[in-house]
Amino acid sequence: MKGVAALLEDTSVEAGGRQKKTDIISTVEFNQTGELLATGDKGGRVVIFQREPECNNEPYCQGEYNVYSTFQSHEPEFDYLKSLEIEEKINKIRWLPQQNAAHFLLSTNDKTIKLWKVSERDKRPEGYNLKDEEGRLKDVSTVTSLQVPVLKPMDLMVEVSPRRVFANAHTYHVNSISVNSDCETYMSADDLRINLWHLAITDRSFNIVDIKPANMEELTEVITAAEFHPHHCHLFVYSSSKGTLRLCDMRAAALCDKHAKLFEEPEDPSNRSFFSEIISSISDVKFSHSGRYLLTRDYLTVKVWDLNMENKPMETYQVHDYLRSKLCSLYENDCIFDKFECAWNGSDSVIMTGAYNNFFRMFDRNTKRDVTLEASRESSKPRAVLKPRRVCAGGKRRKDDISVDSLDFTKKILHTAWHPAENIIAIAATNNLYIFQDKVNSEMH
Repeated sequence: MKGVAALLEDTSVEAGGRQKKTDIISTVEFNQTGELLATGDKGGRVVIFQREPECNNEPYCQGEYNVYSTFQSHEPEFDYLKSLEIEEKINKIRWLPQQNAAHFLLSTNDKTIKLWKVSERDKRPEGYNLKDEEGRLKDVSTVTSLQVPVLKPMDLMVEVSPRRVFANAHTYHVNSISVNSDCETYMSADDLRINLWHLAITDRSFNIVDIKPANMEELTEVITAAEFHPHHCHLFVYSSSKGTLRLCDMRAAALCDKHAKLFEEPEDPSNRSFFSEIISSISDVKFSHSGRYLLTRDYLTVKVWDLNMENKPMETYQVHDYLRSKLCSLYENDCIFDKFECAWNGSDSVIMTGAYNNFFRMFDRNTKRDVTLEASRESSKPRAVLKPRRVCAGGKRRKDDISVDSLDFTKKILHTAWHPAENIIAIAATNNLYIFQDKVNSEMH
């Protein structure tokens, strides 16, 4: 990661201003090419950013992201049978692989998943025989000659339309959706069940995992995240609040109650405390692009697992170990239950995850170097250089070190995304979206 800290720069995309609860970004996702970036917020809105073409004659014009389309995906609802409000907050967005000129994405709130089509129109038909220019039908008796309608150029218009609504399949809150590599099916996971859907069928889904006990008083764990393997359509993984990962093979049985592999790290008895179970809960799991490894995030660490080794992770990285002594106060202010996400870079060599005080962490798996960077308005000017930050847990403090006691726990980076091929990252810091770009290629010459 040599030079990453000094060479990441912000392309200055901010979706913020006054912080309203509905403006808080709740998910960030690049599409398969990285040309589009979608964010969802607590107000049920989806904002899509498009990367502009690079300019050959301007060295600093590196294809910035600008707003492409904004639409309301979900509205607040009320479940009258259970007397519960259903939030409009977007929990997850997933892009479908592009198969024609249009783009498709799935978005979900706590209960309902929707499939959206995003398409462009830059021509309009003119010269209808049976309609006038306003689109009203003409009196057929007034038509004395026939003409061939023509397509005339018009200003580019981005149209977003709902194509499918997948509802009424989840009793509990949906925490994950994942598109299968067969491009025909996807799965959705809630606290106790995982369902398999066909993208063309909205009125039924197949339950493939059900961990709900017959007696809810015996409930000991919940599902926290789930994802399909990037290449094998029969494999998927799900994580639990007990810190375990289960790899399931859909070829073995229709209901994957018996996992193919169980990944679990034995607990060190010397580290046992009241908070052990809470901080071991896995908040996110991601397959590597190669499909060989799994990346997981718990409260204090990120871990890399090899699919061929179940008894312990290959690599463990401390995200903010200096908080270990602060767990009591973090429990009291509920921060200990925050769900941080994690991300791989395109070559699976660097991993990224968020922290508090608008800090985010990067770990280079080859050199074992790590860096702490900050997403802030001070560093958000175009071509501003990001400086590494350091948190001091006690003892001698260097200049520019930040004390643990001065960290702002209301500023947290829960949602991050990495461009699938390039060193471009998207960081959601409450109601602001920061996009940073690695300038190593253009500035090292």
